Amino acid sequence: MRRNRVGVRRVGTSFPKIIQMTVSAVLAYWIAEQLLGHVDPIFAATSGLLVLGFGTATTVRRSMEVAIGCTLGVAVGDLLLTLLGSGLWQAALVLFLSLVIARFLDSGPIFSTQLGLQSVLVVLLPIGAAGPFSRSIDAVIGSLCGLLIMMVFPRDPRRTPTAELGKLLGELAGILHECGRAVSASDTTLAFHALVRARGTQQLLDSLPAALNMAREVATLAPAHRRHRSDLDRLKVAAEKTDLAVRNSRVLARRLTTVITQGSLTDQGVESVAGLLTELSEAVNALGYAVLETKESGYRRAVGRARRELAECAARLDPAALQVSGLQGEGMVLLLRPLVIDLLEATGTRHEEAVA
Repeated sequence: MRRNRVGVRRVGTSFPKIIQMTVSAVLAYWIAEQLLGHVDPIFAATSGLLVLGFGTATTVRRSMEVAIGCTLGVAVGDLLLTLLGSGLWQAALVLFLSLVIARFLDSGPIFSTQLGLQSVLVVLLPIGAAGPFSRSIDAVIGSLCGLLIMMVFPRDPRRTPTAELGKLLGELAGILHECGRAVSASDTTLAFHALVRARGTQQLLDSLPAALNMAREVATLAPAHRRHRSDLDRLKVAAEKTDLAVRNSRVLARRLTTVITQGSLTDQGVESVAGLLTELSEAVNALGYAVLETKESGYRRAVGRARRELAECAARLDPAALQVSGLQGEGMVLLLRPLVIDLLEATGTRHEEAVA
């Protein structure tokens, strides 16, 4: 049952891409057959299908790699077929030469695979009535159809980076909450767990820039989504500042273990610091909800709430006000300041205001 549910959910998520791939392949086939008079233009359909493909990594670069790989592979196959003829040894030689050419031209695995695959299919399949180089034209048509559909009917470019940033903020909120629990319970094990969780965010930190670059490509090329470029600029700033805040949380979690081990906080300090970390966790959660808001009005309300909560936390980051003294305890409180400043800037607050 679980497998069926996952499969249904996967189909639902991929449904727009399924429609795009179907339209691209059928359109390319129709153009090659009806407008150009090619018989069974299979390479038009396959190129139109492969250019789009599944997965979140369907970037303009990836699509161009597939398009050029398909087209060049068919062209190389046609050229070598004309010179060498068809047969098994010819197919082996064509595949070998195609892969050598592909690796010379580009380091991408997708480009190399498509070029080699298409060229060997050209040699193994019989030549059509329109002649060998008609298949190269078919490949060009299919590739152009795929690229055109990707540009005219792309998915919302904000979706992936928004989801990734929301996950990262959720993790940061969890890390701060665990730090608060560690202080409240004077438990170094909980502080270590918070540190491990903070280090475990590296994959999200690494994936965010790529997701933002992909989204920017789509928003730049797709007329339907150019209006979202300002949203992506805002997301980029929020992602960069959240990245810094997460890295600072690792430093904080490491310092906590020392503070707890040495008993550097008084009972009043434990209570105030634990409460502050819990409130900061809730403010980060509020920022995460704001990032996931799809409507501008909803985003403004949610980010305004997050900004107010973060500002309240920032105003309390004074060791004396928190009843914290001593080098270790004061150092831990001071470590929170750049973290909160980064989060305030993620809400759109100017640096000077955040510092103040």
